[in-house]
Amino acid sequence: MLKRYFPVFQWLPDYKKKFLSGDIAAGLTVGIMLIPQGMAYAMIAGLPPVFGLYAALIPQVVYAIMGTSRQLAVGPVAMDSLLVASGLGALSLSGIEEYITMAIFLSLFMGSIQFILGILKMGFLVNFLSKPVISGFTSAAAIIIGLSQLKHVLGTEIERSNQVHILLHNAFKTIDQTNFLTLGIGILAIVLIKTIKKINPKIPAALIVVILGIVGMYTSGINELGVKIVGTIPKGLPELEVPVVEYSRISELVPIALTLALIAFMEAISVAKAVEEKHTEYEVDPNQELIALGASNIIGSLFQSYPTTGGFSRTAVNDQAGAKTGIAPIISAIVVGLTLLFLTPLFYFLPNAILAAIIMVAVFGLIDIKYPIVLFKNRKDEFGLLILTFLITLMIGIKEGILSGVLFSLLILVYRTSKPHIAVLGKIKGTNYFKNVTRFSNDIEMQPYILIIRFDAQLYFGNKDYFKKELYKQVDLKGKELNTIILNAEAINYIDSSAVHVLKQIVKDLKSKGIQFIITGAIGPTRDIIFSSGLINTIGKENLFVKVYEAYDHCNNASKKTAIQEKISLQTKKTPSVT
Repeated sequence: MLKRYFPVFQWLPDYKKKFLSGDIAAGLTVGIMLIPQGMAYAMIAGLPPVFGLYAALIPQVVYAIMGTSRQLAVGPVAMDSLLVASGLGALSLSGIEEYITMAIFLSLFMGSIQFILGILKMGFLVNFLSKPVISGFTSAAAIIIGLSQLKHVLGTEIERSNQVHILLHNAFKTIDQTNFLTLGIGILAIVLIKTIKKINPKIPAALIVVILGIVGMYTSGINELGVKIVGTIPKGLPELEVPVVEYSRISELVPIALTLALIAFMEAISVAKAVEEKHTEYEVDPNQELIALGASNIIGSLFQSYPTTGGFSRTAVNDQAGAKTGIAPIISAIVVGLTLLFLTPLFYFLPNAILAAIIMVAVFGLIDIKYPIVLFKNRKDEFGLLILTFLITLMIGIKEGILSGVLFSLLILVYRTSKPHIAVLGKIKGTNYFKNVTRFSNDIEMQPYILIIRFDAQLYFGNKDYFKKELYKQVDLKGKELNTIILNAEAINYIDSSAVHVLKQIVKDLKSKGIQFIITGAIGPTRDIIFSSGLINTIGKENLFVKVYEAYDHCNNASKKTAIQEKISLQTKKTPSVT
């Protein structure tokens, strides 16, 4: 039980000395990377930069103890930061102090939701976030995050919005107030970061640009010409304090916390699974990941952390730098902690434009162009879903984008199951194979008195009428010679009560017309339903077969089922299984 909820006890006893160099290198690299990133992401969330460092401290340590991924780097990320800003920005808050309190409480709230979902083994919920929805949402969010930094790059006061057209309109209104020194610093920082990454991705480009920016500002004094700098960052570690908000405010935070909990989990589990493929020594457990991420946010909130999760870029760097265990994030946390204790005065002269440049380079890399092109060529329905999610996120809002994406993907799923694939089968000449007549028309032998249908989905209230309509259409096409219908039920994994009722009506109607109805290939759960619902009494036990060719042979040659065929075709939970 202890190892289950605290996976640290699985890997720590077997820790090898050879892991230490990789863990130290990765821990130092990610820790150094976290300092400028953390401050930059706090700015996205609308918080003072120091809160990005607080968020990079305790959550890492908690996850190292409780998480199942040994490379996932937990801390502040761009997506969660934007969700915090968009959610809290819509509320009527009295000032920055209340805003900070609400952001910290949001970490406690979303962490509690994640923790409870993990205990209840609800990790499967992330399956409802399909790849087109994630891609459309992520690309739109990246654009919004990037454009939200325009005010820091232009050096103007642009009114914040999570709707791209309003954001661009607000930016255009203040374009005449642009500080060209600030703009030049921002553009130069972007070019430098991109150039360094192209030369060697392992070089901490963001940190180099931060150092150059601080030195440049300190020696030139151009902050006096209107270039905005980070200024004083509080020194010292965050104090232990339970976040408290007014009870009336909690209901306002419910939709934000729920959205954050699921998006943060989706982001973390997707990157953790991607890294897991490179490592065979452990497995990522989605439910334990929910518990670990929840605990990271809950405990982190007690030390003034705002919502955190596993980040894409830092995890990739952590893995590439040689991280083998949770020792690496603990070292990263030590680097951040030492920075808070001794190095915060060094960041006084850091230009806001450089933090904005770091954010822009990071998030614009999340915009995926190739995947939508592939979908456009091959899957128009999923391409439409991606574009719809993208546009709603971009034009209406972050929460609305992800929720509508999930809703429309479920509607597409329902539509597909309401009109599933139905095939008319025929016997391949000289074999016992039965295949779709439209695909193998030249190789098929057909009998005018036998109709073989395959239904490729569960039978339920949403498609029962479609099944009946398509079946009778094929019956009419066969004409008066038809005397037998064989339903290949191999793909039918469930029949609900509405479909059972319709099947009984169909079988009775066909019997009245002198047409026999046979079911073949029904899997165990479907056979159980056929018997428990009483459908077997309408169809008749003699009309259940294991394979299509056995039913076909029975119809053509009046052959009888063997004892084993009889036993398998009629096997249910109440009868012994056959292996």
